[in-house]
Amino acid sequence: MIRLHGILVALIFLILEASSGSLTPLGASPTVGATPSTPPTEHVILFVLEGFSQDSMKGGTMPTLSRLVKEGSVTWSATAVKPALRLPTMASLITGLPVEKHGITWNAFEFSRGYPRSPSVFDYLDLSGGRDSAIFFMDESLYQLARPEPYTDYQMCGPLKPECNPDRVVSYIRQYFKKATSGHGYGHAILSLPHFLVVHLPEAGRVGAARGWGSKEYREALRTVDRAMASILDLYKEQGLLKRTTVFVTSLSAEGRDANQEQADGATPVVPWIASGVGIKQGHAIHQPVSIIDTGATVMRTLGLQTHTEWESRPVEEIFQFAFVAAAPNSSMPQ
Repeated sequence: MIRLHGILVALIFLILEASSGSLTPLGASPTVGATPSTPPTEHVILFVLEGFSQDSMKGGTMPTLSRLVKEGSVTWSATAVKPALRLPTMASLITGLPVEKHGITWNAFEFSRGYPRSPSVFDYLDLSGGRDSAIFFMDESLYQLARPEPYTDYQMCGPLKPECNPDRVVSYIRQYFKKATSGHGYGHAILSLPHFLVVHLPEAGRVGAARGWGSKEYREALRTVDRAMASILDLYKEQGLLKRTTVFVTSLSAEGRDANQEQADGATPVVPWIASGVGIKQGHAIHQPVSIIDTGATVMRTLGLQTHTEWESRPVEEIFQFAFVAAAPNSSMPQ
């Protein structure tokens, strides 16, 4: 398995070299449109929630997210995957493949099964010119996806640790930013701010499943998640990055569904999918079909990149203000 993965990565490198470093599909040429009047996106944040739907925003529980929706593009009916569990769904999100292709059908970390063999969005970003990722997961099952890579920094905690909560994750990210901007990092891992930050915030889904979806505890958990998102956006504001940042928000499960347990009806759930920030249409309701699988390719498109190979992820083109303009090959993007 390791040998096959190495061969695949080597082939991707050859394809990139043949196309001058641009992740452009074979046989296709980039669509060049009008030059954007706003600075290009250099950083992307992806918030991955749980137990969240349009109804979760009633009563003003999530003002930060409400603002992102108002200033961005949204669909409340993006399709998730089956089985509708935390680990398979997150695997589809980062590999751009349905469950039957990435093969992760279980929902707990199993060391003997190893890491996904398929290229992930993190691999593509690195191969496109050294764009680094930082991932903060809040569940032990997601260790299955934490393949050690020099261009990907992981920090994880989970419900088995009482101190693992949104506020603690924000403190981890704040410490990470402090190290990244110090010029020293630690070891070789943190030398600059990441181009792609993934933040898993499952608190509302856990509380809803345990205490009830109509409970005051669930509503307070939604507020806690929203405050965590606001704090992370404030970090980007402090660094002067918000005008160069695009934000995506989706959920591994909808309100009323537990991402840790398969639903009896076996239905494929629908979840919110939101984009906001640089280059995104404001106040726009997305009409085209969207799948959570499309997240990876849309992140790539946001950074001026395209994908190929076996990915089934497709960019949600409708949300963008401007036609695609390819990023400069092998560019070293400023931090």
